[in-house]
Amino acid sequence: MALRRSLLCLLRAQLNSSGQQQQQRRAQSVAVVGAPFSKGQKRRGVEHGPKFIRDAGLLERLSLLDCPVHDLGDLKFHHPEKDDTFMQVHNPRTVGRANQLLASTVSSAVGAGHTCVMLGGDHSLAIGSVEGHSRQCPDLGLIWVDAHTDVNTPLTSPSGNLHGQSVAFMLKELQDKIPDLPGFSWMKPFLSSRDLVYIGLRDTLGIQYFSMRDIDRLGIQRGIYITEEIHNTGLLSAMDLVEVNPILGASRAAMEATASLAVDVIASSLGQTREGSHVRVDEIPSVGGEDTEQLRL
Repeated sequence: MALRRSLLCLLRAQLNSSGQQQQQRRAQSVAVVGAPFSKGQKRRGVEHGPKFIRDAGLLERLSLLDCPVHDLGDLKFHHPEKDDTFMQVHNPRTVGRANQLLASTVSSAVGAGHTCVMLGGDHSLAIGSVEGHSRQCPDLGLIWVDAHTDVNTPLTSPSGNLHGQSVAFMLKELQDKIPDLPGFSWMKPFLSSRDLVYIGLRDTLGIQYFSMRDIDRLGIQRGIYITEEIHNTGLLSAMDLVEVNPILGASRAAMEATASLAVDVIASSLGQTREGSHVRVDEIPSVGGEDTEQLRL
């Protein structure tokens, strides 16, 4: 319960009547956007993630839930012919432009009332996905499920790969720690650290988090409990699932198991339960006098 209370506090929102109506619309439709991109790090393969997850039956699974599904297809990223390393950061122009395109797409989807599901791609894409989300929901809370904080800055990153710097670009508290990178002139910090929580960390910092030890102690299995609790808040308006790399699968069975788990995580965030999906009944109909007598018998 400690985990549930913390998640609920993180996802608090100041909803007025119009905001509540918008949230109800989000719960009724889902937009899926693919981002086949891997330039935020050096390992190839994650660009195949969107197709891999779709082929595992994502759209069919979501169609079984009580909401329309809109597949927006895959974004087409244009890579500059020359993208020199800048301050030890690799591919800054390529990553910056890709995230700018993704931010616009996510903003449009959330603004249209959809819950936006972004399929990556590497973790650098979170810069654009969450920034685009924030344009429509400036008071958003962010739950980051990962083994790493991804809060390196261009000056502290040991690798220079932007997939380990995503959160740093978002945080207002680190605004003066992020130099002006080519490709990122559009990006401004938008998130306070008090509205961020980490789940699954192996390394820690002074932000609310649940470590792998906490996960073992609380009995959270494969993230499904987390996703069900997030759905129960009724506040989910966008999510990313990234770093699915079929090339790393030791066997075809292992690859299919990974893709199936990815589908389960997304579907559980949107209403699928381990007990099955059920039609919600808000009010039990009243019965007439004769029926009442029969019920008493």
